[in-house]
Amino acid sequence: MSETIQNGNDLAVGAKLRLSIYDIAFGGEGVGRIGEFVVFVAFVMVGEEVEVEITEVKKRFARAHLLNIIQSSPHRVTPPCPYFATCGGCQYQHMDYSVQLELKQKQIVDLFQRIGGFAEIIIDPVVPCPRPYGYRNRIMVRSQWDKFKQGLNIGFIRADSRLVVDIEECKIAEPALNQQLEHLRRHPPPKGGIKVVLRVAPQDWEVPHDSFFQNNFHLLPKLVELVRERVRSSGAKHLIDVYCGVGFFSVELAGLVTSFVGVELDQRAIRAARQNAIRRQRTNGEYVAGRAEELLPSLVAKFPAAQTVVMLDPPRTGCPRESLELLREVRPVQILYVSCHPATLARDLGLLCAEGVYDVTRVTPLDMFPQTQHVECVADVRLKGFSK
Repeated sequence: MSETIQNGNDLAVGAKLRLSIYDIAFGGEGVGRIGEFVVFVAFVMVGEEVEVEITEVKKRFARAHLLNIIQSSPHRVTPPCPYFATCGGCQYQHMDYSVQLELKQKQIVDLFQRIGGFAEIIIDPVVPCPRPYGYRNRIMVRSQWDKFKQGLNIGFIRADSRLVVDIEECKIAEPALNQQLEHLRRHPPPKGGIKVVLRVAPQDWEVPHDSFFQNNFHLLPKLVELVRERVRSSGAKHLIDVYCGVGFFSVELAGLVTSFVGVELDQRAIRAARQNAIRRQRTNGEYVAGRAEELLPSLVAKFPAAQTVVMLDPPRTGCPRESLELLREVRPVQILYVSCHPATLARDLGLLCAEGVYDVTRVTPLDMFPQTQHVECVADVRLKGFSK
């Protein structure tokens, strides 16, 4: 192990060195330094001393592969999954669950300050999942031909490449999904390159096979409770559910408002949303199919802004800038923004709150994705002067 490397200029691929880990970046990689030069390494913990091998060197940072843990964190635990650190699905199985929650909260605070410009933002503690393993109700399994074993690998993308690691069981998946996985392995796809979605259907909800639904049933009641409480506290009478999917939020919130409308690009999801509303006797709203950014101007014109809450639950990429600018113009009294990507959430909220138009009154993270880098957040944004 080299002891002579003093700064990033001395680094080269293949170099071995000792690092002290002082932080975990959003995405799960540990952060160490050689002088002022940053080195990222996965599957480590704050306070650990580790031996690593450099795998990539850039102008301002490097990446390394963990070789050995010299001094272990007292909060390190043994991962229950034999594929952990090979499979790219999980990043935090080596951490005690309480540490995962604290880490995610800190990462969200950092992102809101650095990306959103919120200097004194208060982020609630992360709501824990009652079932940190065996919670996922949907997984995508890939197949890839392995020329060395002359057979198919059926599983997930590796942590260190685009190759597929062969998986017999996923520890974070619902037991029923592992039964489906076992069946798939007994009856494999005819060739590599095929993706198969395994899913446990939510009870009493119509969800087309490829349409979105929250992936964690066990924390879903808490998510519903939270958004209902926030809408109730604002006193809003009308709801616009943008990126509504199969109508989950609008159906759950319909009883709190006089009227609602949901918009979604997925035609099959819209048809399912209408059926879900009928099933629950939600007759005070409608669903329209189309691009949210194109339909939003006509939707916000339907209701008085001072009595309207807009629900945003966009893809990981966040909301288009033009949609956020429109909301700043129309100024609905409340915007509830649900996101599984805190970085794009911080960016979008920074735009909404620019020039003092809106205030972020509360951000509550929920650990819908234990053992992974991901976390769900619910941000309550109120028009300046109308905060409660």
